[in-house]
Amino acid sequence: MADLADKRKFHIDGEWVDPVRPNDLEVIDPSTEEAVAVISVGDQADTDRAVAAAKAAFPSWSQTAPEERLKHVEKILEVYKRRNDDVAAAMTHEMGAPTDMSVEDQAGSGSYHIETFIKSFKDFEFIRPLGDHAPTSMVAWEPIGVVGLITPWNWPMNQVTLKVIPAILAGNTVVLKPSEIAPLSSMVFAEILDEAGLPKGVFNLVNGDGPGVGTQLSVHPDVDMISFTGSTRAGIAITKAAADTVKKVALELGGKGANLVFADADDKAVVRGVRHVFYNSGQSCNAPTRMLVERSAYEQAIETARRVAEETRVASAHEPGKHIGPVVSKQQWDKIQDLIQKGIDEGARLVAGGPGLPEGVNRGYFVRPTVFADVIPDMAIFRQEIFGPVLSITPFDSEEEAVEMANDTVYGLTNYVQTQDGARRNRLARQLKSGMVEMNGVSRGRGSAFGGVKASGRAREGGVWGIEEFMDSKQISGWHKEAAE
Repeated sequence: MADLADKRKFHIDGEWVDPVRPNDLEVIDPSTEEAVAVISVGDQADTDRAVAAAKAAFPSWSQTAPEERLKHVEKILEVYKRRNDDVAAAMTHEMGAPTDMSVEDQAGSGSYHIETFIKSFKDFEFIRPLGDHAPTSMVAWEPIGVVGLITPWNWPMNQVTLKVIPAILAGNTVVLKPSEIAPLSSMVFAEILDEAGLPKGVFNLVNGDGPGVGTQLSVHPDVDMISFTGSTRAGIAITKAAADTVKKVALELGGKGANLVFADADDKAVVRGVRHVFYNSGQSCNAPTRMLVERSAYEQAIETARRVAEETRVASAHEPGKHIGPVVSKQQWDKIQDLIQKGIDEGARLVAGGPGLPEGVNRGYFVRPTVFADVIPDMAIFRQEIFGPVLSITPFDSEEEAVEMANDTVYGLTNYVQTQDGARRNRLARQLKSGMVEMNGVSRGRGSAFGGVKASGRAREGGVWGIEEFMDSKQISGWHKEAAE
């Protein structure tokens, strides 16, 4: 990664520029605990420069024909696919996604979302009739303005493409602040947009941390919207910071998903659920980390979970193969270790894994795939988002009890249901308080929105909803239909 070592510049107004004042930060490879690159942490002058560039570009970009914006994004997709492996390599080094998984899923999610937005945008109606009852009333969808985008480290390209692409398709100009822990893939993404010929100022990137550039974007009077993905704690702080300028704030925050496994679930339901928790080393906000199991199937589920945990290989992100890598940082590793120990101290039954590094590992932020049974709702591991490969299993005796426990959380992102009873599935899908419900291992359809309720935030990312998220609706009366045709 020698060519990625010096990444101190920002991408502002179509150019790679030096920070106004040097402020170096090393990017650490979590597999090796060694620095692989150095970036700059921006300050107010850098943020102001990027926002000014976006503001200057907005009048022209917002008035371009939708077809022209679409052509730019189609070119971005073409360049992105060619540079997929560069994006993947950056994520392997910056946040520890194993090589194969990074190529296929981490980087692959970016092209998937770009393709989906292209399809959704082709059918997007910018001016729509209100209804037959009001023939001269129309609803117009228009870009918001300058949008600040603050993205996390756990799924870097997934989140960057879910924000940048619909924002610019909608006619906005953007300033991206990627996570300072995992900024390298976003810098490759900036190179991709540059090569694709996006006009100057439409896309800008400033590295920095949350208290610095993140807050500066949130309070900036020339930023019209903030879209943030990250912790609920940070989302609350951003909302408060943005309040004085009355800007739009879209939040995609944490989760503590429940996976309701009934006795009639299919044979692979438990295996599927455990693997989902361990995937990406547990660093996914939609992970089904609370497995609620009907009592008659409870002990068998625990045994299956133990076996899956013990079969899950933990190894360097730089090795090929189907294994999990490290968690992203020492800070995250310490937090996960504390919660694993708390689970033991509070009386949960440790079935697999536990505290400390995996056997034979002496460096890197690796966590043992861990399973707890007999977890009850007042335990910390039931309530707190751990963001590591840690599963909690709890028995239930009735459907009503399962729903009550599933909803007993401040979060509301994704819940899961495993049962062959179709009527029960439909019933539970409506009773579970979350933005998404996935059942029997069937993924949500392409173009479905991603987002939650309650402390998980209420953003809707992906598909047509993800484009509308970056637009304002205007209600118009007295529309002259013939003149518009």
